[in-house]
Amino acid sequence: MDSLLRNYDFMKKLAEVSPSLTAAYAQAGPYPHAALDDFFPAEIIEQVLANFPRPDQLKWQTFDNDNEKKLAFSQAEALATTIREFLYFMNSYPVLQFLEKLTGISGLIPDPAFTGGGCHQIPRGGKLGVHVDFNKLKTVNLDRRLNLLVYLNKDWKDEYGGHFELWDAQGKLSLKKIAPLFNRCVVFSTTETSYHGHPHPLACPEGWTRKSVALYYYTNGRGDGQASNEHSTVFAGAEKSKKKMNVRNMLKEVTPPVLWKLSKRFG
Repeated sequence: MDSLLRNYDFMKKLAEVSPSLTAAYAQAGPYPHAALDDFFPAEIIEQVLANFPRPDQLKWQTFDNDNEKKLAFSQAEALATTIREFLYFMNSYPVLQFLEKLTGISGLIPDPAFTGGGCHQIPRGGKLGVHVDFNKLKTVNLDRRLNLLVYLNKDWKDEYGGHFELWDAQGKLSLKKIAPLFNRCVVFSTTETSYHGHPHPLACPEGWTRKSVALYYYTNGRGDGQASNEHSTVFAGAEKSKKKMNVRNMLKEVTPPVLWKLSKRFG
């Protein structure tokens, strides 16, 4: 986005990352992260919000299951010019330099296809279960290292929920919550134990959605001891749910159909 590149103060912010900010990122718990308020120039982020597509404007990818209820759209070329250029800028060299200085992770590589990222929005009643992310960009065999989230929610109240929650390494305990406020940028390192999400259904007014832009960054290999076999998104408690489903399937096999139907009807 040319207007971002021409904004001297913003480009200076990207270029001059203070040692204290880098240290705070590394020392943050339960895993390295930072929440940066009023991060983008007001005139830019206002345009991004103004052009953010409504649920009925595009053919969104819909997730509606026990773990998640949300909408996602990653095809930048189909988005309004303002958002498309914003996404492209977030993959640019100045942003990569900023993120490397902030996080201490060198050799960051963007994803031009915005796989799993792009525009996200969650309606009233929606949620995103606690999880760790898919760990490799399969098309080029890169390792996922960073998530960057830009929130676009004006006048968001605590009682609406939708806080970004950082959980412990076992995905059992919520340790920190960050409200999804307008022009708040959250960056965090992705590992095999960086559990996060917002597992409680949104209580925002009907017709509202929790809006965000998501970008993911990769490296060619990783030397932090977190290398592992390729996996998709892993939700906390998935193994427990799998065992429960297996038991349920076994019971179905040995229960007469009429009794099985009654058991489902009356819980």
